[in-house]
Amino acid sequence: MSEDLVFLPIRDLAALIRSRQVSPVEVAEAFLDRLETLGPRYNAVVTITRDRALEQAKRAEYEIAAGEYRGLLHGVPYGAKDLLATSGGIPTTWGAAPYRDQVFDFDATVIRKLEEAGAVLAAKLAMVELAGGMGYKHADAAFTGPGVNPWNTGAWAGGSSSGSGSAVAAGLVPFAIGSETWGSILCPSAYCGLSGMRPTYGRVSRYGAMALSWTLDKLGPMGLTADDCGIVLEAIAGRDPNDPSTSERTFSYGGEAGGRRLKLAVFAGASENAQDAVRRNFDAALTELEAVADIEEVSLPDYPYAEMTSTILNGEASSIFDEFLAAGLSHELRGEGCKYNGFARTAVLAKDYLRALRLREVLGREIDALLAPYDAVAAPSVIRVADAVDKVWDRDEDEFGPDHTGAIGNGLGLPSISVPNGFDDQGLPTGIQFMDRAYHENSALAAANAFQSITAWHKQHPMVEVV
Repeated sequence: MSEDLVFLPIRDLAALIRSRQVSPVEVAEAFLDRLETLGPRYNAVVTITRDRALEQAKRAEYEIAAGEYRGLLHGVPYGAKDLLATSGGIPTTWGAAPYRDQVFDFDATVIRKLEEAGAVLAAKLAMVELAGGMGYKHADAAFTGPGVNPWNTGAWAGGSSSGSGSAVAAGLVPFAIGSETWGSILCPSAYCGLSGMRPTYGRVSRYGAMALSWTLDKLGPMGLTADDCGIVLEAIAGRDPNDPSTSERTFSYGGEAGGRRLKLAVFAGASENAQDAVRRNFDAALTELEAVADIEEVSLPDYPYAEMTSTILNGEASSIFDEFLAAGLSHELRGEGCKYNGFARTAVLAKDYLRALRLREVLGREIDALLAPYDAVAAPSVIRVADAVDKVWDRDEDEFGPDHTGAIGNGLGLPSISVPNGFDDQGLPTGIQFMDRAYHENSALAAANAFQSITAWHKQHPMVEVV
Protein backbone atom coordinates (compact mmCIF):
# COMPACT_ATOMS: atom_id res chain seq x y z
CA MET A 1 0.00 0.00 0.00
CA SER A 2 1.24 3.49 -0.86
CA GLU A 3 1.51 6.32 1.67
CA ASP A 4 -1.68 7.76 0.18
CA LEU A 5 -3.61 4.63 1.13
CA VAL A 6 -1.98 4.35 4.55
CA PHE A 7 -3.23 7.79 5.54
CA LEU A 8 -6.77 7.41 4.23
CA PRO A 9 -9.60 8.29 6.62
CA ILE A 10 -11.81 5.36 7.60
CA ARG A 11 -14.66 6.26 5.26
CA ASP A 12 -12.35 6.31 2.22
CA LEU A 13 -10.47 3.15 3.17
CA ALA A 14 -13.79 1.39 3.82
CA ALA A 15 -15.02 2.31 0.34
CA LEU A 16 -11.99 0.63 -1.23
CA ILE A 17 -12.46 -2.46 0.92
CA ARG A 18 -16.18 -2.76 0.27
CA SER A 19 -15.72 -2.34 -3.49
CA ARG A 20 -12.96 -4.98 -3.29
CA GLN A 21 -10.37 -2.66 -4.84
CA VAL A 22 -8.17 -3.67 -1.91
CA SER A 23 -8.60 -6.78 0.22
CA PRO A 24 -8.77 -6.80 4.03
CA VAL A 25 -5.85 -9.24 4.06
CA GLU A 26 -3.68 -6.92 1.94
CA VAL A 27 -4.61 -4.00 4.16
CA ALA A 28 -3.88 -5.93 7.35
CA GLU A 29 -0.52 -7.16 6.07
CA ALA A 30 0.49 -3.64 5.04
CA PHE A 31 -0.25 -2.20 8.47
CA LEU A 32 1.28 -5.19 10.28
CA ASP A 33 4.49 -4.64 8.31
CA ARG A 34 4.51 -0.95 9.30
CA LEU A 35 3.90 -1.85 12.93
CA GLU A 36 6.85 -4.24 12.85
CA THR A 37 9.28 -1.95 11.03
CA LEU A 38 8.26 1.47 12.37
CA GLY A 39 6.68 0.68 15.73
CA PRO A 40 10.03 0.38 17.57
CA ARG A 41 11.12 3.77 16.22
CA TYR A 42 8.36 5.44 18.21
CA ASN A 43 8.17 3.00 21.16
CA ALA A 44 4.55 2.71 20.07
CA VAL A 45 3.87 -1.02 20.21
CA VAL A 46 3.77 -3.60 22.98
CA THR A 47 2.41 -6.63 21.09
CA ILE A 48 1.67 -7.12 17.40
CA THR A 49 -1.33 -9.42 17.12
CA ARG A 50 -0.47 -10.78 13.67
CA ASP A 51 -2.18 -14.17 13.91
CA ARG A 52 -5.41 -12.73 15.25
CA ALA A 53 -5.33 -9.87 12.73
CA LEU A 54 -4.88 -12.14 9.72
CA GLU A 55 -7.59 -14.49 10.94
CA GLN A 56 -10.02 -11.57 11.31
CA ALA A 57 -8.96 -10.08 7.97
CA LYS A 58 -9.53 -13.38 6.15
CA ARG A 59 -12.96 -13.67 7.75
CA ALA A 60 -13.78 -10.11 6.67
CA GLU A 61 -12.64 -10.80 3.13
CA TYR A 62 -14.83 -13.89 2.92
CA GLU A 63 -17.87 -12.11 4.39
CA ILE A 64 -17.56 -9.07 2.13
CA ALA A 65 -17.20 -11.30 -0.93
CA ALA A 66 -20.35 -13.13 0.20
CA GLY A 67 -22.28 -9.87 0.47
CA GLU A 68 -22.27 -9.86 4.28
CA TYR A 69 -20.92 -6.34 4.77
CA ARG A 70 -21.03 -5.21 8.40
CA GLY A 71 -20.31 -1.51 7.95
CA LEU A 72 -17.53 1.03 7.68
CA LEU A 73 -15.14 -0.75 10.06
CA HIS A 74 -15.37 -4.11 8.30
CA GLY A 75 -11.83 -5.16 7.43
CA VAL A 76 -10.22 -1.99 8.85
CA PRO A 77 -7.23 -2.58 11.19
CA TYR A 78 -6.82 -0.77 14.51
CA GLY A 79 -4.68 -0.71 17.62
CA ALA A 80 -5.78 -0.81 21.26
CA LYS A 81 -4.13 0.86 24.22
CA ASP A 82 -2.63 -1.95 26.27
CA LEU A 83 -4.94 -1.51 29.23
CA LEU A 84 -7.74 -3.35 27.36
CA ALA A 85 -8.03 -7.07 28.03
CA THR A 86 -7.53 -9.40 25.09
CA SER A 87 -8.04 -13.15 25.01
CA GLY A 88 -6.07 -15.79 23.13
CA GLY A 89 -2.87 -15.48 25.13
CA ILE A 90 -2.24 -11.88 24.02
CA PRO A 91 -0.64 -10.02 26.96
CA THR A 92 -2.30 -7.01 28.54
CA THR A 93 0.58 -5.26 30.28
CA TRP A 94 -0.92 -1.96 31.49
CA GLY A 95 2.40 -0.49 30.32
CA ALA A 96 4.12 -1.69 33.48
CA ALA A 97 6.91 -4.20 34.00
CA PRO A 98 5.17 -6.04 36.89
CA TYR A 99 2.36 -6.97 34.45
CA ARG A 100 4.32 -7.58 31.25
CA ASP A 101 3.26 -11.27 31.21
CA GLN A 102 -0.34 -10.70 32.34
CA VAL A 103 -2.99 -12.44 30.21
CA PHE A 104 -6.77 -12.61 30.39
CA ASP A 105 -9.16 -15.20 29.03
CA PHE A 106 -11.72 -12.66 27.78
CA ASP A 107 -11.90 -9.56 25.61
CA ALA A 108 -12.77 -6.11 26.93
CA THR A 109 -16.21 -5.00 25.77
CA VAL A 110 -14.69 -2.42 23.41
CA ILE A 111 -12.54 -5.10 21.78
CA ARG A 112 -15.57 -7.38 21.43
CA LYS A 113 -17.72 -4.62 19.92
CA LEU A 114 -15.07 -3.74 17.38
CA GLU A 115 -14.76 -7.40 16.38
CA GLU A 116 -18.53 -7.52 15.92
CA ALA A 117 -18.19 -4.49 13.63
CA GLY A 118 -15.61 -6.41 11.59
CA ALA A 119 -12.57 -4.37 12.65
CA VAL A 120 -9.18 -6.09 12.71
CA LEU A 121 -7.06 -5.92 15.88
CA ALA A 122 -3.48 -5.40 14.69
CA ALA A 123 -1.64 -4.39 17.87
CA LYS A 124 -1.69 -3.62 21.56
CA LEU A 125 -0.20 -0.16 21.85
CA ALA A 126 2.19 1.34 24.37
CA MET A 127 1.13 3.56 27.25
CA VAL A 128 2.51 5.29 30.31
CA GLU A 129 2.78 2.67 33.04
CA LEU A 130 -0.53 2.15 34.83
CA ALA A 131 -1.95 5.01 32.72
CA GLY A 132 -0.07 7.44 34.95
CA GLY A 133 -1.71 6.02 38.04
CA MET A 134 1.45 6.37 40.08
CA GLY A 135 2.22 9.86 38.80
CA TYR A 136 5.18 10.44 36.51
CA LYS A 137 7.74 13.18 35.96
CA HIS A 138 9.14 12.25 32.57
CA ALA A 139 8.11 10.50 29.36
CA ASP A 140 10.30 7.48 30.04
CA ALA A 141 7.69 5.99 32.36
CA ALA A 142 6.84 2.81 30.47
CA PHE A 143 8.75 -0.42 30.08
CA THR A 144 8.59 0.09 26.30
CA GLY A 145 10.42 3.42 26.63
CA PRO A 146 9.23 7.00 26.12
CA GLY A 147 6.53 7.63 23.53
CA VAL A 148 8.18 9.29 20.54
CA ASN A 149 6.38 11.86 18.39
CA PRO A 150 6.38 11.11 14.63
CA TRP A 151 6.49 14.84 13.86
CA ASN A 152 9.78 15.22 15.74
CA THR A 153 11.55 12.24 17.27
CA GLY A 154 13.04 14.49 19.92
CA ALA A 155 9.54 15.28 21.20
CA TRP A 156 7.06 13.34 23.32
CA ALA A 157 3.96 11.70 21.85
CA GLY A 158 1.91 12.64 24.94
CA GLY A 159 0.45 10.59 27.74
CA SER A 160 -0.87 8.31 28.76
CA SER A 161 -2.14 7.02 25.37
CA SER A 162 1.27 7.65 23.81
CA GLY A 163 1.33 4.56 21.61
CA SER A 164 -2.16 5.21 20.30
CA GLY A 165 -1.13 8.74 19.34
CA SER A 166 2.15 7.95 17.63
CA ALA A 167 0.81 4.80 15.91
CA VAL A 168 -2.04 6.63 14.17
CA ALA A 169 0.09 9.68 13.37
CA ALA A 170 2.80 7.52 11.77
CA GLY A 171 0.32 5.49 9.74
CA LEU A 172 0.85 2.26 11.67
CA VAL A 173 -2.92 1.80 12.14
CA PRO A 174 -5.90 3.73 10.71
CA PHE A 175 -7.34 4.33 14.19
CA ALA A 176 -6.74 3.42 17.80
CA ILE A 177 -8.52 3.23 21.13
CA GLY A 178 -7.18 5.37 23.95
CA SER A 179 -8.32 6.11 27.47
CA GLU A 180 -8.69 9.39 29.33
CA THR A 181 -8.93 10.13 33.01
CA TRP A 182 -7.57 13.65 32.64
CA GLY A 183 -6.15 14.49 29.23
CA SER A 184 -4.87 11.12 28.03
CA ILE A 185 -6.81 11.15 24.75
CA LEU A 186 -6.83 14.87 24.00
CA CYS A 187 -3.14 15.41 24.87
CA PRO A 188 -1.55 12.80 22.54
CA SER A 189 -4.11 13.69 19.86
CA ALA A 190 -3.04 17.34 19.98
CA TYR A 191 0.67 16.57 20.25
CA CYS A 192 0.55 14.13 17.31
CA GLY A 193 -1.75 16.15 15.04
CA LEU A 194 -4.72 13.78 15.29
CA SER A 195 -8.43 13.86 15.94
CA GLY A 196 -9.26 12.23 19.26
CA MET A 197 -12.54 12.03 21.17
CA ARG A 198 -13.23 11.73 24.87
CA PRO A 199 -16.84 10.52 25.10
CA THR A 200 -19.28 11.30 27.88
CA TYR A 201 -18.58 9.34 31.06
CA GLY A 202 -20.72 6.19 30.80
CA ARG A 203 -21.09 6.31 27.03
CA VAL A 204 -18.54 3.51 26.44
CA SER A 205 -18.15 0.40 28.59
CA ARG A 206 -14.90 0.09 30.52
CA TYR A 207 -15.37 -3.61 31.24
CA GLY A 208 -12.02 -5.27 30.73
CA ALA A 209 -10.07 -2.00 31.02
CA MET A 210 -7.58 -1.27 33.78
CA ALA A 211 -9.13 1.13 36.28
CA LEU A 212 -7.41 4.31 37.35
CA SER A 213 -10.38 6.33 38.64
CA TRP A 214 -13.86 4.79 38.78
CA THR A 215 -15.76 8.04 38.18
CA LEU A 216 -13.33 9.69 35.75
CA ASP A 217 -12.10 6.95 33.35
CA LYS A 218 -13.33 7.08 29.74
CA LEU A 219 -12.43 5.07 26.61
CA GLY A 220 -12.50 6.71 23.20
CA PRO A 221 -11.27 6.74 19.59
CA MET A 222 -8.22 8.42 18.06
CA GLY A 223 -8.08 8.78 14.28
CA LEU A 224 -7.14 11.03 11.40
CA THR A 225 -10.42 12.96 11.27
CA ALA A 226 -13.38 13.89 13.42
CA ASP A 227 -15.47 11.71 11.12
CA ASP A 228 -13.25 8.74 12.01
CA CYS A 229 -13.97 9.36 15.69
CA GLY A 230 -17.72 9.48 15.12
CA ILE A 231 -17.68 6.23 13.13
CA VAL A 232 -15.69 4.36 15.80
CA LEU A 233 -17.66 5.84 18.70
CA GLU A 234 -20.92 4.55 17.23
CA ALA A 235 -19.43 1.05 17.13
CA ILE A 236 -18.16 1.01 20.73
CA ALA A 237 -20.87 2.98 22.54
CA GLY A 238 -23.77 1.45 24.42
CA ARG A 239 -25.08 -0.08 27.59
CA ASP A 240 -23.12 -3.00 29.02
CA PRO A 241 -24.44 -5.01 31.98
CA ASN A 242 -20.83 -5.75 32.91
CA ASP A 243 -20.25 -2.05 33.52
CA PRO A 244 -22.98 -0.54 35.72
CA SER A 245 -21.74 2.99 34.97
CA THR A 246 -22.80 2.72 31.32
CA SER A 247 -25.87 4.62 30.20
CA GLU A 248 -29.03 3.28 28.58
CA ARG A 249 -28.83 6.16 26.10
CA THR A 250 -27.98 5.02 22.60
CA PHE A 251 -25.59 6.82 20.29
CA SER A 252 -25.94 7.09 16.53
CA TYR A 253 -23.34 9.20 14.78
CA GLY A 254 -24.82 12.17 12.94
CA GLY A 255 -22.26 11.98 10.12
CA GLU A 256 -20.16 14.56 8.29
CA ALA A 257 -23.01 16.58 6.85
CA GLY A 258 -23.53 20.03 8.33
CA GLY A 259 -25.14 23.00 6.69
CA ARG A 260 -26.61 24.83 9.66
CA ARG A 261 -24.72 27.65 11.32
CA LEU A 262 -23.24 26.73 14.69
CA LYS A 263 -23.22 28.65 17.93
CA LEU A 264 -19.97 28.28 19.87
CA ALA A 265 -18.81 29.52 23.25
CA VAL A 266 -15.28 30.38 24.36
CA PHE A 267 -14.40 30.56 28.04
CA ALA A 268 -12.99 33.98 28.93
CA GLY A 269 -9.22 33.69 29.22
CA ALA A 270 -9.17 30.21 27.69
CA SER A 271 -5.80 30.74 26.03
CA GLU A 272 -4.22 33.42 28.18
CA ASN A 273 -1.80 30.98 29.87
CA ALA A 274 -0.99 29.10 26.66
CA GLN A 275 2.29 29.05 24.76
CA ASP A 276 2.51 31.70 22.05
CA ALA A 277 2.05 29.22 19.20
CA VAL A 278 -0.95 27.59 20.87
CA ARG A 279 -2.57 30.98 21.49
CA ARG A 280 -1.80 32.18 17.96
CA ASN A 281 -3.25 29.06 16.32
CA PHE A 282 -6.30 29.09 18.59
CA ASP A 283 -7.07 32.71 17.70
CA ALA A 284 -6.59 31.91 14.01
CA ALA A 285 -8.93 28.93 14.32
CA LEU A 286 -11.61 31.12 15.90
CA THR A 287 -11.30 33.51 12.98
CA GLU A 288 -11.71 30.63 10.53
CA LEU A 289 -14.69 29.31 12.47
CA GLU A 290 -16.52 32.62 11.99
CA ALA A 291 -17.33 31.36 8.49
CA VAL A 292 -19.52 28.60 9.95
CA ALA A 293 -20.33 29.70 13.49
CA ASP A 294 -21.35 32.56 15.74
CA ILE A 295 -18.91 32.76 18.65
CA GLU A 296 -19.54 34.27 22.08
CA GLU A 297 -17.27 34.63 25.08
CA VAL A 298 -18.66 33.36 28.37
CA SER A 299 -17.31 33.68 31.91
CA LEU A 300 -16.83 30.66 34.11
CA PRO A 301 -18.12 30.70 37.66
CA ASP A 302 -15.26 30.89 40.16
CA TYR A 303 -14.69 27.37 41.50
CA PRO A 304 -11.61 25.25 42.27
CA TYR A 305 -12.03 23.05 39.20
CA ALA A 306 -8.55 21.55 39.14
CA GLU A 307 -8.52 20.90 42.88
CA MET A 308 -11.91 19.18 42.68
CA THR A 309 -10.93 16.85 39.86
CA SER A 310 -7.47 16.06 41.23
CA THR A 311 -8.93 15.22 44.66
CA ILE A 312 -11.36 12.76 43.10
CA LEU A 313 -8.65 11.24 40.91
CA ASN A 314 -6.10 10.91 43.71
CA GLY A 315 -8.60 9.50 46.19
CA GLU A 316 -9.92 6.87 43.80
CA ALA A 317 -6.50 5.93 42.44
CA SER A 318 -5.12 5.39 45.94
CA SER A 319 -7.96 2.97 46.64
CA ILE A 320 -7.60 1.14 43.32
CA PHE A 321 -3.84 0.65 43.72
CA ASP A 322 -3.88 -0.03 47.46
CA GLU A 323 -2.88 -3.70 47.13
CA PHE A 324 -0.32 -2.86 44.44
CA LEU A 325 1.38 -0.39 46.76
CA ALA A 326 1.14 -2.67 49.78
CA ALA A 327 2.90 -5.42 47.81
CA GLY A 328 5.80 -3.08 47.03
CA LEU A 329 5.30 -3.46 43.28
CA SER A 330 5.76 0.24 42.61
CA HIS A 331 9.53 -0.27 43.01
CA GLU A 332 9.45 -2.37 39.83
CA LEU A 333 8.15 0.54 37.77
CA ARG A 334 10.43 2.39 35.36
CA GLY A 335 9.49 5.99 36.10
CA GLU A 336 11.42 7.31 39.07
CA GLY A 337 8.46 9.29 40.39
CA CYS A 338 6.20 6.30 39.84
CA LYS A 339 8.10 4.36 42.49
CA TYR A 340 6.84 6.60 45.30
CA ASN A 341 4.24 9.12 44.08
CA GLY A 342 1.42 6.63 44.57
CA PHE A 343 1.99 6.69 48.32
CA ALA A 344 1.34 10.45 48.42
CA ARG A 345 -2.13 9.90 46.99
CA THR A 346 -3.09 7.83 50.02
CA ALA A 347 -3.02 11.09 52.01
CA VAL A 348 -6.33 12.24 50.48
CA LEU A 349 -8.83 12.49 53.33
CA ALA A 350 -12.32 11.03 53.09
CA LYS A 351 -13.85 14.40 54.00
CA ASP A 352 -11.99 16.10 51.13
CA TYR A 353 -13.03 13.39 48.67
CA LEU A 354 -16.67 13.70 49.73
CA ARG A 355 -16.50 17.49 49.52
CA ALA A 356 -15.17 17.18 45.95
CA LEU A 357 -18.05 14.85 45.03
CA ARG A 358 -20.60 17.32 46.44
CA LEU A 359 -18.95 20.17 44.56
CA ARG A 360 -19.12 18.12 41.36
CA GLU A 361 -22.92 17.90 41.75
CA VAL A 362 -23.18 21.69 42.02
CA LEU A 363 -20.80 22.33 39.14
CA GLY A 364 -22.55 19.79 36.95
CA ARG A 365 -25.76 21.80 37.09
CA GLU A 366 -24.09 25.18 36.63
CA ILE A 367 -21.88 24.18 33.70
CA ASP A 368 -24.74 22.35 32.00
CA ALA A 369 -26.86 25.51 32.19
CA LEU A 370 -23.94 27.62 30.95
CA LEU A 371 -23.39 25.40 27.89
CA ALA A 372 -27.07 24.78 27.10
CA PRO A 373 -27.44 27.65 24.56
CA TYR A 374 -24.38 26.51 22.57
CA ASP A 375 -23.42 23.70 20.23
CA ALA A 376 -20.01 23.42 21.88
CA VAL A 377 -17.34 25.38 23.70
CA ALA A 378 -14.00 25.85 21.90
CA ALA A 379 -10.68 25.85 23.75
CA PRO A 380 -7.05 24.89 23.17
CA SER A 381 -6.73 21.11 23.49
CA VAL A 382 -3.48 21.49 25.43
CA ILE A 383 -1.93 24.83 26.32
CA ARG A 384 1.55 23.80 25.15
CA VAL A 385 3.13 21.85 22.33
CA ALA A 386 4.84 18.53 22.98
CA ASP A 387 7.71 18.67 25.46
CA ALA A 388 11.13 17.26 24.69
CA VAL A 389 11.10 13.51 25.13
CA ASP A 390 13.82 13.73 27.81
CA LYS A 391 12.31 16.60 29.82
CA VAL A 392 11.68 16.16 33.55
CA TRP A 393 8.54 17.98 34.72
CA ASP A 394 7.91 19.71 38.01
CA ARG A 395 4.15 19.68 38.05
CA ASP A 396 4.07 21.74 41.24
CA GLU A 397 5.79 24.61 39.42
CA ASP A 398 3.95 24.48 36.11
CA GLU A 399 4.58 27.76 34.32
CA PHE A 400 1.28 27.60 32.45
CA GLY A 401 -1.16 27.36 35.32
CA PRO A 402 -4.24 25.15 35.80
CA ASP A 403 -6.10 23.42 32.98
CA HIS A 404 -9.64 24.61 33.73
CA THR A 405 -11.23 23.18 30.58
CA GLY A 406 -9.67 19.77 31.15
CA ALA A 407 -10.63 19.78 34.82
CA ILE A 408 -14.23 20.68 34.01
CA GLY A 409 -14.56 18.25 31.13
CA ASN A 410 -13.08 15.29 32.97
CA GLY A 411 -14.45 16.12 36.39
CA LEU A 412 -17.98 16.35 35.01
CA GLY A 413 -17.56 13.60 32.39
CA LEU A 414 -18.30 15.85 29.40
CA PRO A 415 -17.49 14.86 25.81
CA SER A 416 -14.79 16.69 23.87
CA ILE A 417 -12.94 16.20 20.62
CA SER A 418 -9.50 17.55 19.77
CA VAL A 419 -8.60 18.26 16.14
CA PRO A 420 -5.38 19.73 14.71
CA ASN A 421 -5.29 23.48 14.07
CA GLY A 422 -1.69 24.27 13.13
CA PHE A 423 1.97 23.98 14.07
CA ASP A 424 4.54 25.89 16.07
CA ASP A 425 7.77 27.27 14.60
CA GLN A 426 9.47 23.91 15.13
CA GLY A 427 6.79 21.96 13.23
CA LEU A 428 5.03 20.53 16.28
CA PRO A 429 1.22 20.29 16.07
CA THR A 430 -1.32 22.17 18.15
CA GLY A 431 -4.97 21.32 18.69
CA ILE A 432 -8.36 22.91 19.28
CA GLN A 433 -11.04 21.08 21.23
CA PHE A 434 -14.81 21.26 21.06
CA MET A 435 -16.50 20.29 24.33
CA ASP A 436 -20.23 19.99 24.93
CA ARG A 437 -22.81 18.91 27.47
CA ALA A 438 -23.09 15.30 28.58
CA TYR A 439 -24.37 12.95 25.85
CA HIS A 440 -24.10 15.67 23.18
CA GLU A 441 -21.20 14.09 21.28
CA ASN A 442 -22.88 14.80 17.95
CA SER A 443 -22.81 18.55 18.59
CA ALA A 444 -19.10 18.45 19.40
CA LEU A 445 -18.50 16.27 16.33
CA ALA A 446 -20.51 18.66 14.18
CA ALA A 447 -18.29 21.55 15.27
CA ALA A 448 -15.13 19.53 14.62
CA ASN A 449 -16.39 18.35 11.24
CA ALA A 450 -17.31 21.93 10.32
CA PHE A 451 -13.81 23.10 11.24
CA GLN A 452 -12.21 20.33 9.20
CA SER A 453 -14.46 21.17 6.23
CA ILE A 454 -12.85 24.62 6.00
CA THR A 455 -9.27 23.73 7.01
CA ALA A 456 -6.70 21.16 5.92
CA TRP A 457 -4.58 20.60 9.04
CA HIS A 458 -5.96 17.07 9.40
CA LYS A 459 -4.69 16.24 5.91
CA GLN A 460 -1.05 16.84 6.84
CA HIS A 461 1.03 13.91 8.02
CA PRO A 462 4.60 13.53 9.25
CA MET A 463 7.29 12.36 6.88
CA VAL A 464 7.73 8.73 7.90
CA GLU A 465 10.56 7.10 6.03
CA VAL A 466 10.36 3.33 5.76
CA VAL A 467 13.92 2.04 5.80
